[in-house]
Amino acid sequence: MDEILAALDEQQAELDGLLSPIDAAAWAQPSRCDGWTVSDVVLHLAQTNEMAIGSLTGTFNEVLTALTTGLPPSDNVDDGAGLMVEHERGAAPDEVYSRWRGGVDQMMTTYRAADPHARVQWVAGTLSVHTLSTTRLAETWIHTNDVAFGVGVTLPPPERLRHIARLAWRTLPYAFMRAGRELKGTVAFELTGPAGDEWRFAADQNADTVLRGTAAELCAVAGQRAKAPDTSLTAEGPDALDVLELVRTFA
Repeated sequence: MDEILAALDEQQAELDGLLSPIDAAAWAQPSRCDGWTVSDVVLHLAQTNEMAIGSLTGTFNEVLTALTTGLPPSDNVDDGAGLMVEHERGAAPDEVYSRWRGGVDQMMTTYRAADPHARVQWVAGTLSVHTLSTTRLAETWIHTNDVAFGVGVTLPPPERLRHIARLAWRTLPYAFMRAGRELKGTVAFELTGPAGDEWRFAADQNADTVLRGTAAELCAVAGQRAKAPDTSLTAEGPDALDVLELVRTFA
C-alpha cells in the first residue's frame, strides 16, 4: 500500500498548491462541481476524510452521525454529500483550509499504522484499507481538478491515474450490482497513460469485452466528470455499452 499512500500524498500536495496562494474571492468561485464553490469542494473533502479516519479507527458510524445530525434523509450518496456541505458551508476560507489540512495529516498517519488487508466500514458496506486508500486518491484527484477549474488552472494528467484506472476496472462488478445488472463476461481495459505508455487491466488474455482509450478520459468518466459518448473511449463486446455507462470510482 506504500505506493498508493505516496500517490495520495502527491495528490494532496497538488491540491494544497492550488489552495495556498488564493484569496477569499477565489475560494468563493464556482468550481467544476455543479452548484459548489471552491470552498464547498474543500469542505466536502474535509468531511469525507473525517469519515475515512472514522473507518480506520472503528468510529465510522459515530463520525457519520456527527456529520448528519439534524439533516433530512437522503436517497443516495450524492444527495447525502450535498446535504452535509449545505449544512456546514459558510465558514471562512482559513477555517475550511485548516480543517481539511488537519484531517489530511491525521488520515495519512492513521493509514500508515493500519493493516492494508483489514476490512473497514464505508458508505456502501465494508472494504479493505487498501481499497479505501485508493478511493480517497480517486476522489481527491477529481476534486483537485474541480478546484483547478474554479481558480482558472489546467492540470496535466498525472501518472498516479494508473491506480484510479485500476480501481475502476476492479470495481466493475460492484458498479453492475449497484445498477441491478449482470456482467455477461470478463472485461479488460486497454488504456494509454499520460506518458504515452500502454496500461492493460485484465484477469486473462481473452476478455469478452475490451474498453480502450486514454486513462485520463476513463478516470474522468468513472468520476462522473465526463460522459463516455463525449470522449474518445470505445468498447467492444457483450458488456460494452454497460461498461461505458456504469464504470465508477465512488460509492
